[in-house]
Amino acid sequence: MSSTASSIISKPHRLRLALVMTFAVYPVITSLLYALGPFTENWPLWQRTMLLAPIMVAAIIFVVTPLVMLCFRRFVMVHHPR
Repeated sequence: MSSTASSIISKPHRLRLALVMTFAVYPVITSLLYALGPFTENWPLWQRTMLLAPIMVAAIIFVVTPLVMLCFRRFVMVHHPR
C-alpha cells in the first residue's frame, strides 16, 4: 500500500448524507403508510407506529442506506488527509 493511499481518510459529510437520506426515506415511508393504511385505519396511533417502526428501520438499514451509499458515494463521502 502506498503512503498516499494510507494517508487519506474517507468520512461521510453529515449534511450531505442527511439530505440524500431524507430524499431516499421519504418515498419509503409514504409508500408504507399508503400500503398499511387500509388495514390499520381503525387502530390507535401507537399501534400503527409499533407496526411501522420495525419495517421502516429494517428498510433503512438493509435497503435504503446501502443503495444511497452505492449510488451517491462520490457526493456523500469527503476525503480528509491524515
